Amino acid sequence: MEERAARLHTLSVNHASASQNDSSTFEEDQKKTYVIDTNVLIHDPNSLLNFEEHRVVIPMTVLEELDKLKSGKSHTAADCRAAIRQIDKVLGSASPEQVEEGIPIPRGGENEPQGTLTVLMAERNKATAPLTNDLNDNRIINDVVAMKSQFPDRRYILVTKDINMRLKARACGIESEDYHNDQLVSDIKQLTRGYFEVPGSFWDQVTEVETEQVGIDTLHHLSHGLLVSEILGEEVYPNQYIIDEQGFVGRVMTVENGVVTLRHYKADSLMEQEAWGLKPMNIQQAIALQMLLDPDVHIVTLTGAAGSGKTILALAAAIEMTVEQKSFNKIIATRSTPPLAEDQGFLPGTEEEKMDPWLGAINDNIEALHLNDENPSGSIQYVKERANIQFKAMNYIRGRSFQKSLILIDESQNLTPHQMKAIITRAGEGSKVVCLGNLAQIDTPYLSPTSSGLTYMTERFKRFVHGGSVQLNGVPRSLLAEYAESFL
Repeated sequence: MEERAARLHTLSVNHASASQNDSSTFEEDQKKTYVIDTNVLIHDPNSLLNFEEHRVVIPMTVLEELDKLKSGKSHTAADCRAAIRQIDKVLGSASPEQVEEGIPIPRGGENEPQGTLTVLMAERNKATAPLTNDLNDNRIINDVVAMKSQFPDRRYILVTKDINMRLKARACGIESEDYHNDQLVSDIKQLTRGYFEVPGSFWDQVTEVETEQVGIDTLHHLSHGLLVSEILGEEVYPNQYIIDEQGFVGRVMTVENGVVTLRHYKADSLMEQEAWGLKPMNIQQAIALQMLLDPDVHIVTLTGAAGSGKTILALAAAIEMTVEQKSFNKIIATRSTPPLAEDQGFLPGTEEEKMDPWLGAINDNIEALHLNDENPSGSIQYVKERANIQFKAMNYIRGRSFQKSLILIDESQNLTPHQMKAIITRAGEGSKVVCLGNLAQIDTPYLSPTSSGLTYMTERFKRFVHGGSVQLNGVPRSLLAEYAESFL
């Protein structure tokens, strides 16, 4: 890839190898040309395949940045290598002249290639460059300005996840936008909470229902159209809950052939659940705990504000299922380490000791589960050994497969959709994945609540019959925490 990049240094700003007086049609001129920034390729290494019939331009500056970042075992380095491989796959053995003209982008399968890929090395034109060339962002913007000045009838759009770069581009008269392909919702308020709260009695609003007893379970079959249009007002999915003010809780088991099947529960019985000595403090925690303990649910997402009980619920359920029920052989706790951790270099000690500063919440909650024990330190050590709790760095999970394991992903709001996929696909036979996160606490520069991997996964898995998501409410950590959440 580096040799090809060097060979392309001779390319001019005219990436279409045509002048304004050529025979290109008006329709060709109106095709959009998307200029892709480095952070987009890191966010989604396959992003260049997602621009349909339009032109895709990758500036040489972007290739240089990918080259600098490709070394190492971090997520960023791995994503850079994946992006470089994808670019190389599209360009193949094309000559510099062919690359300059644009290489058709294959979509795989029987689909005809759509759109073209061009690698651009612009000639620096001080007369048209609005910005100094001391920053890579400026160089990319200057490249787009140069192209636009040569072909003013064509539409050039800079795609970047850097908000400041988008602002600078617009100030220079260049269209710019975020990468939206993996943003499945425009507002996180559109995300499922995992439950519906119905005022009064749910059954007072139901006119038709078929009820059957299957073993100890009571199942209710309702018309899908009736349930959505007259009661809830929106579509329902498996493993969502309906909660009314009379103590009824219904879990959506299936949505098939226009019929929604609910499993009947009572709120009081759900509140009596217990996992490793921990009982839920509100109905949201109760339904979350039920899904965590359900062997038929293979992936659970818990979101909510700080102190809402995400980590301690997940950990209590994990220990219960590993030590008492023996459903799993081990608990793997992981999270994405922030860039600050990588800048500080390698910490001394074992992998668990290296990860300890970043997975402190896991240790804190193990301690919280054993505060009232006669010998808390002995209990904590006993649980860690019996449950086989392992702290794993997410950067080293790629390529592995975990069998009969409970994989606990903390702070998952800081993962991209591509990274989330890379982790979840590590789950082998008999494994369960629990994702914890708070979309209000994203600390990754190029992620937002709508582009977070946690949002993407929640939306993608909402129809999965073996998955569920619950947004926890309240701040039951302490009276102090509740007051601080409200007034600070």
